[in-house]
Order: sequence, then structure tokens, then C-alpha cells
Amino acid sequence: MSLTIEDALHWARQQLECNDPHADASVDSRVLLSYLLDKPIAYFMTWPERRLTVSQYQQFQAWIERRRGGEPVAYIVGEREFWSLPLAVNESTLIPRPDTECLVETALSLPLPRQARVLDLGTGTGAIALALKSERPQWQVTAVDQSTQAVALARGNAERLGMAIQVYQSNWFDALHAGTEYDLIVSNPPYIADDDEHLRQGDVRFEPRSALVAAQAGLADLNHIAAEGYQHLAEQGWLLMEHGWQQAQTVITLLREFGYKNVNIWRDYGNVERITGGQKVK
Repeated sequence: MSLTIEDALHWARQQLECNDPHADASVDSRVLLSYLLDKPIAYFMTWPERRLTVSQYQQFQAWIERRRGGEPVAYIVGEREFWSLPLAVNESTLIPRPDTECLVETALSLPLPRQARVLDLGTGTGAIALALKSERPQWQVTAVDQSTQAVALARGNAERLGMAIQVYQSNWFDALHAGTEYDLIVSNPPYIADDDEHLRQGDVRFEPRSALVAAQAGLADLNHIAAEGYQHLAEQGWLLMEHGWQQAQTVITLLREFGYKNVNIWRDYGNVERITGGQKVK
């Protein structure tokens, strides 16, 4: 059996809406078919009568069935755009989200040296590190992750994008050379409490819990990075961390206790206090 593009999209919307009336079935259907056919979404409006081959329709059916089961679109197609960069993704890492682009924007707004030494902790897909490198090619960017699968994924993304960043396996700072100092440390670490109801909703159900959940009500890794990060910053260097929507004041207190100055909060696209940072000033 083969269907036109218009009929295939109509069928897919029905399948997804029947499964979840609150899902954005139209968007999901178009995105999945766009990846399958390697065509822009505008193509569907121009050529709605074009027919899928039998194999294309069978693949589309399989993808829609996976989406009906709740699997994130990014995992199904194996890619997610971040900072206009096409990044390969898989189940070993978080799916890069638009709000994390605010962390990139904040980092780029800081008064840093022209050849700043930058460290991205818990890099996952390499999204933050690669976004920064794309905007500041002269920066010396290092990215680490404790997951060997994530390290391989980030290295692959860097190679495909032609960006020279260093990616290492490390549990936070553990594998870094002693005495190495950075002008900027950035991190989107695990910050969700293990009893948070959101872990049972949406895409996060499929993402690795090790990249989402932290002990001490979600604060353990934020605390560790703040404490250890100070020792790895150069004079005038900055630490920026993404965190949960109710954690900003706690993170401010942490940074001040560990000696950071010029502590500040930055909001995400939803006007939520999402990023907190401070500077090492003696």
C-alpha cells in the first residue's frame, strides 16, 4: 500500500491524536516525514499529491508507532537541532533543549579573553561546547562526560561539524590535569530530585536518569561543581550552571558560600530563573 503525502500526514495525525489528544500531532507527523523523505516541510504544501513508496510508508508507520509509545522524536530520527547545529542524539544523552541555548547566550555575553579556555561539564551530545565553539572559534573548548557513549557521540558531532574541541571521559573534574585553569566553566548537570513527578511525563521518561537525577533533592551535582569549580577557574573566570526553576536562590547561596563574586541569575525563554553564575575574584 502507498499513500500520498497528504494522506500519510492525515493518517499519522489521527494515530497520534487518538493516542494522546494533547500531543502536537501535526508537528510530530510533519517532522518525522520530513526526516524520512529528506525534504523540508514546505515541500509537503507544494507537492501534497506525491506518493510515498511502499518502503517509505512502512518506515513511516513504524516511526509513528514508536511516537505513539511516547518515544521522543529526536531519538526516532537520531537528530536534534541546537543553536542551528544539527546534532546526532541517542538514548545515552539528554535531548538538547531550547532553554539551554540561554546558557550559551549568557556565556557569550561575558567579558572573556579572546582565546578563552572553556570547560563544558557533562557535555552529553556536545551541544553547549559546540555552540560556543561555533560562535568563538578562537576559544579553546574542552568537554567532558562520565559516559563513554556520550563522549563518543560528542566527538562524532564535533567531527561532523568540523569543530576542533577536546572531548574526554571524566566524572566532572576527576580526569582533568591538575593545575589546569579555565576562564569559563559551563554545565547543565543533573538537577532533578528522584521523586519528581516530571520524571514520569513526556520525553524525560526515555532519557537517561543519570543525566537527570541528582541526590540531595537535585542539588548534589550543583553543589559539587560549585565547590570544585572554584579551584579550576582562572582569576576573573566565570562559572555558569543551568538548574531547576525553584533552585536559583539555593544556588546563589552555594556560590557565595564558596567565594564567588558578582553572582547573578539569568532567565530562560519562559522567564524562569534558569541559570546562575559567579566569578572568581580575589
